Amino acid sequence: MKAKPAFNRIFIESVKPQVDGGRYPIKRIAGEAIVVEADIFADGHDVLGAELLYRKETTPQWSAVSLMFINNDHWQGVFVVSETGRYCYTVRGWIDPFKTWRKDLQKRLAADQDVSMSLLIGAEIINAAGAADPETAGKRLADWAKTLKSDQLLEHKIRLALDDELAALMAKHPFRQSAVTWDKELMAVVDRKKACYSTWYEMFPRSCANGMKRHATFKDCEARLSYIAKMGFDVLYLPPIHPIGHTHRKGKNNSPVAEPDAPGSPWAIGSHEGGHKAIHHRLGTLGEFGNMVLAAQKLGIEVALDLAFQCSPDHPCVHEHPEWFRLRPDGTIQYAENPPKKYEDIYPFDFETEKWQELWEELKSIVYFWIDQGVRIFRMDNPHTKPLSFWEWLISEVKRDYPDIIFLAEAFTRPKIMYNLAKLGFSQSYTYFAWRNTKWEITKYFTELKETGVREFFRPSLWPNTPDILTEYLQIGGRAAFMSRLVLAATLGANYGIYGPAFELCENRPRERRSEEYLDSEKYEIKLWDIKSPRNLKDFISRVNQLRRENPALQSDWSLQFLPVDSDQLIAYSKHTEDFSNIIVVVVNLDPHHSHTGWLELPLSELSLDLQHSYQMHDLLSDARYLWHGPRGYVEINPQIVPAHIFRVRRRLRTEQDFDYFI
Repeated sequence: MKAKPAFNRIFIESVKPQVDGGRYPIKRIAGEAIVVEADIFADGHDVLGAELLYRKETTPQWSAVSLMFINNDHWQGVFVVSETGRYCYTVRGWIDPFKTWRKDLQKRLAADQDVSMSLLIGAEIINAAGAADPETAGKRLADWAKTLKSDQLLEHKIRLALDDELAALMAKHPFRQSAVTWDKELMAVVDRKKACYSTWYEMFPRSCANGMKRHATFKDCEARLSYIAKMGFDVLYLPPIHPIGHTHRKGKNNSPVAEPDAPGSPWAIGSHEGGHKAIHHRLGTLGEFGNMVLAAQKLGIEVALDLAFQCSPDHPCVHEHPEWFRLRPDGTIQYAENPPKKYEDIYPFDFETEKWQELWEELKSIVYFWIDQGVRIFRMDNPHTKPLSFWEWLISEVKRDYPDIIFLAEAFTRPKIMYNLAKLGFSQSYTYFAWRNTKWEITKYFTELKETGVREFFRPSLWPNTPDILTEYLQIGGRAAFMSRLVLAATLGANYGIYGPAFELCENRPRERRSEEYLDSEKYEIKLWDIKSPRNLKDFISRVNQLRRENPALQSDWSLQFLPVDSDQLIAYSKHTEDFSNIIVVVVNLDPHHSHTGWLELPLSELSLDLQHSYQMHDLLSDARYLWHGPRGYVEINPQIVPAHIFRVRRRLRTEQDFDYFI
């Protein structure tokens, strides 16, 4: 065989999936398969070989799987990420002299040409492969080469040259003298399942004293857990639970003058009692918090904490580390502002302080402190107001030690910043869902999230309301608006959440006209919620969340497909599992006041349904069943009853007894 030339003949391009040329990792869930594609080619007519290389970041040894040739120099391969953590992957290609020789030999035989010289050339190729791997296949390949060089009958040597056993042996031990490995190693961050599929319930713990207008405790929260579990939520998210400052404390409805008994905003963190590693004394002790976490776990609920990296003027850090804050010309510390809004009760950290390293390490220690208390999920407050480089450093540090940690980015900001926060490590991200109300808006937005490269790194978390967001749609739409937005959030996205009990009690009173602030916002006062009210949507929410658990099609985002329905007020879409064993079709009436009808079209072949057979549309909300024939079906939705259909599509099976069953 010739020596390897001083130049490469192999070219590797368009390796996917990747984010920004490999600058950021893609995201996957443990147990998922990563499909890798690449264009691999060379000059001339030689046959190429290619493989996908992958390894856990902490493992030096590469594993390899063959890439399959698709067409037009395009190759594809798959590997499974079995554990949480970070994985590396790349591709390698080479000219395969054996396959090239074998292909040419077959062509020569088909043209009835003399192949004596070709057999000798093949013997050299086989010998070279054996010499490159002498311990395992060397002797067998040497024997094969010897036969091809022998004086045996030509027909016998040809049969041996084309023997499938030889081809299989050479495939296991290819001669890769020309091999070229792509010059980049791509990364994948692999999270646990809950990063991809989770159901959040946000609750202020101080308002959990059932039937009593007093400051609740963690023990009161424990009593509320069964209510949350029965609705089917698996993440309980608590706003900050730390001591609250007194200086410039905000009063009712964000008044700059606080009433004597005003509890203050939980986001004004810190007092003489302590800071981010302390608990508000009226909530209880650290031990009682731990008891609540354990009680929640027994009910299948994880507790998520809000981490707001900011301080009240009374926070110990303000006195112990004034260098961590920005000074104004008059020597006072700059409070938080978003003109014309002023937040005099909050001091933001100065991440560009000369002592930035000490500040960053202190903030990291806060995360580790709560991890030690059993918390594995964090909602990060306003991350877009902190340096992106800080978040990239913090998240990589934490997930290196605790790969199971989940970070949710609360960033209602410009798309590029929102996407970059996801790229650099946030497991889930808030979205613009709350403000996408029309059929066109919803379709356009979710098509962008699914069909562009965004899906490789951005996991949307859909929230119809938050303590800061009471949309106009919820304000004017009544009970039906809350129900339809719940169905949209729970079925469009695998991750969704609500702020309760405001949501299930259909709280829709704004502080003032054209404001998204709640009247008598819970951010500034303790609320008395009547969760036993007959207007509570808890039964409807429970049913929707049960359907999410029972139908794996609703537990991922990638199969989402919008469907034609001839009404601007009806939106329809489908989701399915990879094997099409579970197919869900959702139709929602976007008008909370009036009934609407339409003809829905299903892409039967794309959903792996037989065009020649009927199928059943089983409405999982009402338990009604409809037999459809062909791709079109009629739908009618009265929002005052139930503003949506959640259909499970069931295929017809005919038994030997000639009975029809639908699965």
